[in-house]
Amino acid sequence: MSAFRSIEWKNDRLYLLDQRQLPAETTYCEYTDYPAVAQAIQTMVVRGAPAIGVTAAFGLVLAAFQSTAATVDGFLAEIQSAGEHLIAARPTAVNLSWAIAHLLKIAQNIDTHTAAHAESDTAAIDSLKQTLLAEAQALYQADIDACKQLGTYAQTLIPDSATVIHHCNTGSLAAVDYGTALGIIRVAHEQGKQIHVFLDETRPRLQGASLSAYEMKAYGIPHTVIVDGASGYVMSTRAVDACLVGCDRVAANGDVANKIGTYNLALVAHAHNVPFYVACPTSTLDMTLASGQEINIEERADTEITQVKGQQITPDNTPVFNPAFDVTPAKYVSAIITEKGIIYPPYEQNLKALMTNG
Repeated sequence: MSAFRSIEWKNDRLYLLDQRQLPAETTYCEYTDYPAVAQAIQTMVVRGAPAIGVTAAFGLVLAAFQSTAATVDGFLAEIQSAGEHLIAARPTAVNLSWAIAHLLKIAQNIDTHTAAHAESDTAAIDSLKQTLLAEAQALYQADIDACKQLGTYAQTLIPDSATVIHHCNTGSLAAVDYGTALGIIRVAHEQGKQIHVFLDETRPRLQGASLSAYEMKAYGIPHTVIVDGASGYVMSTRAVDACLVGCDRVAANGDVANKIGTYNLALVAHAHNVPFYVACPTSTLDMTLASGQEINIEERADTEITQVKGQQITPDNTPVFNPAFDVTPAKYVSAIITEKGIIYPPYEQNLKALMTNG
């Protein structure tokens, strides 16, 4: 278990580790209403696809607890509206919409049964609130279990003495615990493997330099921070065994949306014959999208590029294009690692089989 958690639910309140303040400060923010949770997701108090999904689930629970609806139908309409608000906070990470859809489906499916057996609408609404809380807590635990299982499956791909490159942050800070790609590295370390990880700094928000290095230091895992553009030189001089990244959405054909710069890293890995592995729970697989061309790519504020720690680094009025994610074509992905197993090409066939047969 981590020495820290990015998400905690206590006394009917949500607490989020403010990742904007790391590594300088370890500060938890308290949330009691869903609009504030949506803002926390949008402003990246919390980030990472699995963490965003679980956070949104608890945001919907807060909306349910605050509801003053007098009827079950009114209650369901309120939480539907809250769910749409939460989903709009960040559109690319499918875990967010998946978690909200899961809770709303649970509420709608039990509505008729609950209302029929309750003495009043008030009793039915109270029951629905407790059901939503239980489901959010189940997602919380399921994320821990999935990431740990994913990390265990991946060990067949990691040599006993390994050098890997990682992009962005995908560890405990990006999930409830362990995380995806960094979770694989952590499990390898816990199993006694001699593993060293090169961490891309990950411009423009520097999640690799600030967050991933924070985690690796906390767990005593050997690591070195590099600038994003150094990956080619590192692969050509340091005998890299693999690139390990997480992702925010995987299309049915295996195209992967992840933090901007992932596509560049995949191309460099391909040029150097270095395996490029993507780690994600199955909640990140979006079988409704045929390819990565259909993924909605979030664009963020110009200041993320024009400023560093509040200090402007560009001339005034410099034009900026700031996509938060890019899409890596499936042909550059060596394998997709999930909590249900490792998936290899052809992805269109094998991802469908995974999601159909489990």
